[in-house]
Parts: sequence; C-alpha cells; structure tokens
Amino acid sequence: MPDDEGGTGIVHIVAPFGRDADSIAAVLRGAGLTACIQPSLIALADALADALDQRAGVVLVTEEAVAAGVDTLQARLSAQEAWSDLPFILLRSPRAHRRAPADGLLPRSMNVVELDRPLGSMSLLSSVQGALRAREKQYLVRDQMQALADSRVALVRSESELRLIADAMPVLIAFVDRSLHYRFANRAYEAWFDLPVGEVIGRHVSEIVGSEVSESRNAAMARALQGEEVVFEVSWPRRDSGRRDSEVRYSPRVANDGTVDGFHVFVTDITASKVALETSQRHAQELEVMVAERTRELEAQMAAREASEAALRQSQKMEAIGQLTGGIAHDFNNMLTGILSALDIVRMRLEMGRVDDLERFLDTATASSQRAASLTQRLLAFSRRQSLDSRPVELNALVGSIEHLLRSTLGETVRVQTRLAATPLHAALDTNQFESALLNLAINARDAMPGGGELELRTSLVTMGEGESATIPAGDYAVVAVADSGSGMPPEVVERAFEPFFTTKPIGKGTGLGMSMVYGFMQQSGGHIAIDSSPGQGTTISLYIPLVEPAGEPVPAPSASTVSLGSGQSILVVEDDAQVRMLVTVVLEDLGYRVDVVGDADGAIPILASPQRIDLLVTDVGLPGLNGRQLAEIARQSRPALPVLFMTGYAEKAQERSAFLETGMAMIAKPFLLDAFSEAVRQSMADAQVSAAE
Repeated sequence: MPDDEGGTGIVHIVAPFGRDADSIAAVLRGAGLTACIQPSLIALADALADALDQRAGVVLVTEEAVAAGVDTLQARLSAQEAWSDLPFILLRSPRAHRRAPADGLLPRSMNVVELDRPLGSMSLLSSVQGALRAREKQYLVRDQMQALADSRVALVRSESELRLIADAMPVLIAFVDRSLHYRFANRAYEAWFDLPVGEVIGRHVSEIVGSEVSESRNAAMARALQGEEVVFEVSWPRRDSGRRDSEVRYSPRVANDGTVDGFHVFVTDITASKVALETSQRHAQELEVMVAERTRELEAQMAAREASEAALRQSQKMEAIGQLTGGIAHDFNNMLTGILSALDIVRMRLEMGRVDDLERFLDTATASSQRAASLTQRLLAFSRRQSLDSRPVELNALVGSIEHLLRSTLGETVRVQTRLAATPLHAALDTNQFESALLNLAINARDAMPGGGELELRTSLVTMGEGESATIPAGDYAVVAVADSGSGMPPEVVERAFEPFFTTKPIGKGTGLGMSMVYGFMQQSGGHIAIDSSPGQGTTISLYIPLVEPAGEPVPAPSASTVSLGSGQSILVVEDDAQVRMLVTVVLEDLGYRVDVVGDADGAIPILASPQRIDLLVTDVGLPGLNGRQLAEIARQSRPALPVLFMTGYAEKAQERSAFLETGMAMIAKPFLLDAFSEAVRQSMADAQVSAAE
C-alpha cells in the first residue's frame, strides 16, 4: 500500500530492492515534499489510473523496477490528456552493474530524466523539484485550456440568450460598424421595415432606413463613431402612414485597443407617451384657464368680502370711538362741573368778602380733579401708555398684604379668603398699579354679589403647554386669580368685558373702565388675563404674570412724607404748557427754591452749557422738538452728575420706567399733589448728594 494518498505535487517512488524507497522518501519528506511509495510499476499504473490528473507530480523509479517491464505503465500513460506529460526520473545503477543501455529501459515517448547512482541528497532534491515545477506548468496549461473551453461555451450560450432577449424586445436593437453596415439586428426590424433580419445584416444603413433619413443622421452617427453617446427624438415613418415618435440612441462600442469600432443602435417607440403628454398638456392648459377664471371670481368675492369687513370694522371702530368719547365727555363734564362750580363759588365769596367755609368748596374741586386724574390714568392703562414703575416683587406676600384693604373696602357681607402657593412666586410689576387692578376686580366681584358672598384670592404656579390656550403663549406663569360666588356673566358679556366704558351696572354706578384698565395693565406688564364665568356659577378672573428671577434685596417701601421745603437750590424747569409751567414755578419758589423756567429744549441747552449752577433739572418728557429724555442726555454730557426729574402726563417712550431711567433720574406722573411733587424734588437732590459722596 502507498505511504501517502492524495495531496498535490505527489512524488511516486518505485524502488523495490532493499531500503532504497524508504531512504529516498525520507530525503524528500525532509524537504517538505509529499512522497508516495509504490511497490511496482503495475501498482503505479493502478494509482495513476485514479490520480493522473489529480496533482500527480513526478515518478522516481530505479533501474531494477523497470527491468520487470513497462507495458502496463505505458498503456496507462497513453491515456493522458494532451496537456499532460508526466515526468519520470530514472535512477541508473553504477555503470559496472548496468543490465541494459538506457534506450532499452523506458520508451522514448516518455518524459524521462536519468540520474546515475550513487547520488547525493542535494542533487536528488534539485532534480525532483525541477521536475515538479515542470509538472506545475502542465497543470496551469490544463486550467487555462479548461477556462478557455468554458468561456467559449458561455459565449455561445450568451450570444444565444442575447439573441432571444433582443428579439423579444419591442425596440430596434442593432450594431453598426465604422463603415455604417449592420453587423447585428434584432427581429423588431422585420416589423418596422418588413425585412427579414438576414437581409438587414451586412447592408448599409441607407439601404434600410432610406437615403434621406440616413443623410439626416450622418452627423449623429459621426459623433457616435467619435465615442460620444448620442440621444435624439425623431418622427419615424410607418408603413400604414400613421404616426410614430421614436427615441434614437447611439452608444459607441470601444474595442480592446481603445478605438471605437462601431455603435449600438436602440430605437424606442414613444408615440403613446408623447400622445399622453400632449393630452395632459392640453388638459393642463384647459385647467389653467378654468383655474384663472375661478381665481378671478374668488378674488372678486374676497375683495367684496374685505370691503364689507373693512366697512364693518370701520363701523365698529367708530361705534367704539363714539362710546369712548361719549363716556369720557360724560365723566369729564361731571368732574369739570364740580371743579368749575366750586371755583366760581370761591371767587364769588371772595368778591363778597366772605372767606368762611371756603375750604369745603376747595376740597370739592380737589376731589373732582383727583377723579379726573384717576380717569385719565385708567385710560392710559387701557391704551397701555401709562408710565409703570416695575420692580421685583414676591406675589404671595403682595397678595397677602392687600387682604386687609379688601376686607375693609368690600364690607362685612363679603367673606374674603386667600389661598397662596406653597412656593415663592417672583414677578416684576408696578406694585401700586397691581394693587389697583386687584381692587378693581374685587369691587366688580362685590357688585356681582349684592346679597353678599365669598371672594377668594388664589396664587399658583402654572405651566402653559404649546397650543393649550389660544390667547396665552406657552411658558411658566405666576397666576393670581380673583374668584367670586356671584351671579356670573353670559358669553356675550364676557366677550365685551374689556371694552372701555362697557358696563352692566346702572347709570351712575360705574364708569366701565375698571376691567379695561386691568386688561391694559396686564398687557403692558407682559402678562395675560382670562375670564371663566357662566350665569349662576360665579366668575374667576386669572392674571397670568411672567416669572422672573428673585431680586437680590427687597426694595424698601417709601415712607409717608410731608411737604419738603428747599433752601435756595437752583432748579431749571423745562415745560411747554404755559399753565403748568407757571404753577410748577410758583410751587417751587414757594417751597424756597430758585427757579429758571424755559418752554422747550432749545431754551434749556444754553443754560445747561453755561457755568451757571444748577442743582436739579425738572423737565416734561413730551417736549416739542427734542424730548425731555434727549435733553437729559445732552445735559449729562457737560454735567454728568446732574439729577433729573421727569414730569409726564403721557409719553410713549416713558412707559417702562426701569428702561427709561438711568442713575440719578426719577419720574413723577401728572397730575400730582404738592406733597408728592415736593418730595420728588427733595428726593432727587438727596439721591444726587449720596451718589456724589460715594
């Protein structure tokens, strides 16, 4: 039995005498070769019958083994493939012991190399490895021959399949060489040109499509032969004279040497898609006409609707203005009557020499004036034009502090309760205006409970989600709610609740400005207001106030003050209204100040630029030309530490005091009382002295 079976590059050893075979095998295996010992040439022939083309490498045979005859082996070798010529290495005996010449041992047809013994290991290995390399080349030739045969079969199969595919497609497919002769054409040519495919191949393009068509495409075919992909659309004639729109594509074919040896032709019938496109375009044009006509109709309708809406808005605006001006005129006439009548009585009694009981009439005039001031303040609040002094506050403490005021104002029939949030709620508000807003809401709630009831003040932290409310943006809010157990309001009243001078109270019981003032104050403070009410279920009005970071230190509340007298300080007054200018001048002079008075910024600038001493600039905000704020900036250029006191009845740019005022600036709202004005003057100069000392 052989020592090894299988493997690649096997060295078969036939050396029947002694230990020759084992010695040779040991040398070969020591060099990493695969050796297989065969007992005889007949056994070798049997082994080669199964493995002649399975990596049989070389046969190493001794002269003694050949002496028995090689007929069986030669018959087996004659069956080798053309690529195979199995190499043999014949180990000859020493010359003194040779039994026959070499020509008589192995046939000439065999691939034999003879080596004389004795033979060294290196010589043996070199000869065996050389024979194995030659055998490897034979196997390489075998593989290449097989690959070539396989490719030929595949090519024949591919050409057959390509022909089947090309003939099955409803597209003209052809190949045209450089001489413009057809070398391939599919069966579609029979349907298009009524010619068998065999009559197309080998003929010139002009013979198939016609000389006129061929000439019209010469430029395109020339471009294809230069290596350019060419695509174009043409109208192809039909045998039945019908319409045939086609897309023609010329695709150049590049040979192995890099040159273009022709081009493929692909012609697709696109008549159906063309007709569909034309139909679609025609329908689109018709649709465009219809859309244009309908658009004109809609535009006319929208224009008519907008005109109607504009007329309605104008009518509503005029109605609101009429209601507003009527309400203002009514209330101001009442107040002016109180003022003018009281002053006429005082003048008449003075002319008569009577000075007793004059204080009562002066008090009446003062009360009417304060009512007028309150009315203008409410109007400014509704229009969001009032001057706010917003400061950081904690709402729980602020609401709690107003509870006592509400109890005393609402009377014993209304039970006031508070329910405050567990966490601090910090906001930036004008405290006085906020307290006034709560008081207005509480008074409205009391009027809705003529027989008494419950009023609850609630504070809470609320997070509004996106889209949760149509009127309140998403975000975190501190909510102050005023809820009553009164009669409630129907939807139509809720809808108009914030309109100025709208009221459901009897004539003389209300101005209709309370709710509008609260609305304007909340809008100006960056907040929102919501009403939840229904008849018989009471009303809850919620004020949504944006949260702010807590203030570092609480702002001290102003202490009560009396009229403050001056000591000769110099004050420059800038006021465009002659009556106000006169009154302010008289007040300041009576208080002990030295006063210079001008009517506008142009008159004030030379004084400010002079070396004259000025301890305080008192200026109206709404001056003609340069306004009061601009004048203050000019004054600060030459007098950086000059304190400024602004007076404002209404000035759009002075609405938010914290943004309007700088250090050393203060503001007082018109109309003002003597004690408030004197304290503002004194405080402005005192603050300036403190700043200078620091």
